[in-house]
Amino acid sequence: MNESALFEQKVASETAIEPKDWMPEHYRKTLIRQIGQHAHSEIVGMLPEANWLTRAPTLHRKAVLLAKIQDEAGHGMYLYSAAETLGGDRTELYQKMLAGEMKYSSIFNYPTLTWADIGVVGWLVDGAAIVNQVALCRTSYGPYARAMVRICKEESFHQRQGYEAVTALANGTEAQRAMLQDAINRWWWPSLMMFGPNDSESPNSAQSMAWKIKRLSNDELRQKFVDNTVHQVEALGMTVPDPDLKWNEELGHYEFGEIDWEEFNQVIQGHGICNQERLDAKRRAWDNGAWVREAALAHARKQNVRQVA
Repeated sequence: MNESALFEQKVASETAIEPKDWMPEHYRKTLIRQIGQHAHSEIVGMLPEANWLTRAPTLHRKAVLLAKIQDEAGHGMYLYSAAETLGGDRTELYQKMLAGEMKYSSIFNYPTLTWADIGVVGWLVDGAAIVNQVALCRTSYGPYARAMVRICKEESFHQRQGYEAVTALANGTEAQRAMLQDAINRWWWPSLMMFGPNDSESPNSAQSMAWKIKRLSNDELRQKFVDNTVHQVEALGMTVPDPDLKWNEELGHYEFGEIDWEEFNQVIQGHGICNQERLDAKRRAWDNGAWVREAALAHARKQNVRQVA
């Protein structure tokens, strides 16, 4: 059996592809792109929440939010490491992101205007991420799948943290409830956009599904998220900002309105509310952190010399 046939047999039989296994070049490049963009999303995703670290309403809220941000930094490191097992270089991948040549999740180009946004980000945005990432725990590339098992455990904490925060607001004053509803109105549709374009408009989905990199399509994941989340919105006494939302008894799913794909495309192309702000923040951090990287490399070289001696 030749290498290509053995690869296809492993994918078909649900046997994980490992770094030393033969794989098609397009499979390798597809994974580097997907894992790299996933890592970038974790790193950029720290920014909207860090904006509220000093303004969180209590010490408890500050501590929980800080723990969450630290988790996201760790997730980025896991994922960059997974990309390196495919021959990717984390510095090169990161520089492509800073140059605007690699994407990160469109959701992080929206501002966190109020404290309610932080709860809604944890609940809706991380809830959407979990729907996508649980499926990735069964992706065909072993290091990516194993990283996702760890990440999903921590993302589940993030989602519960967010829902607990919005529950407190939902049980609060009229002003707090109004603030929560406003945040839901602003974050609902961008959360649905997180799953990417409709399947008919997604050029990479068919091959990724065939290779079992993706286990569910964009539209299947989006539907799962809506079905999971509408009841949570109702339990809070809030309203989904979609006049077309309705339960389809025959299908056993919610029907929902059309996403504003023009807005999605504008954000993806770099014209969202916070696109430039996010990249500028990461470019400043990269430049200001140069001395830390240099010191770490110097320390590593010194340790190597001592070990050799």
